[in-house]
Amino acid sequence: MAAKVFESIGKFGLGLAVVGGVVNSALYNVDAGHRAVIFDRFRGVQDMVVGEGTHFLIPWVQKPIIFDCRSRPRNIPVITGSKDLQNVNITLRILFRPVTAQLPRIFTSIGEDYDERVLPSITTEILKSVVARFDAGELITQRELVSRQVSEDLTERAATFGLILDDVSLTHLTFGKEFTEAVEMKQVAQQEAERARFIVEKAEQQKKAAVISAEGDSKAAELIANSLATAGDGLIELRKLEAAEDIAYQLSRSRNVTYLPSGQSVLLQLPQ
Repeated sequence: MAAKVFESIGKFGLGLAVVGGVVNSALYNVDAGHRAVIFDRFRGVQDMVVGEGTHFLIPWVQKPIIFDCRSRPRNIPVITGSKDLQNVNITLRILFRPVTAQLPRIFTSIGEDYDERVLPSITTEILKSVVARFDAGELITQRELVSRQVSEDLTERAATFGLILDDVSLTHLTFGKEFTEAVEMKQVAQQEAERARFIVEKAEQQKKAAVISAEGDSKAAELIANSLATAGDGLIELRKLEAAEDIAYQLSRSRNVTYLPSGQSVLLQLPQ
């Protein structure tokens, strides 16, 4: 009797395990920010897009393909040529995500690795097209315009593949070695020219200042000569007295100067 009971329990447990396995295989989860496309072995890819949560499917017959619909970054380096035939190294940073409603078409026509197949090719195409409209100098001075033009053209091109570009920006822009050296030499030459121009202007200003100073001295001498001719030598004598008074005052304040009274030969004022 006990053996029959254990046998029944074993069969019941096995039945539960089988049922649990079937139920588990009929469930699948779609995480936050993701969407699922259902592939049916008999009807192909279904047009509906499954949202977040836990869902049922027919085991073996149906299979869920999960897509990440959040914005993801990607850096794409491109080497192209400018309008004046200069080599340009550009790195473009893109934030992209698929259009949710077009996931069945994306999976059918491109595949799960749509970003690997689409983004490098269209980015290279657009960058070569836009950069070829500008010469090397304009790529530097009009970088904002270049970036905006690339963003507009690339966004429009990506939309045909069911992709949304949330952000497009130029993160790296350099030129070939020869062009870089030429730019550096040009900058050095401009700096030398500015320095030479400053030296010339400084010398010119110094020359003007010397001429003005000489003219002032000549005018002053002329005025003094006229004054002496009119008033005589009284002014000169006055200036001599003022100078002598100033010298005497300075000597009187010095500790290293000794005065001997007039008519005496010693400091103790002894009679001769």
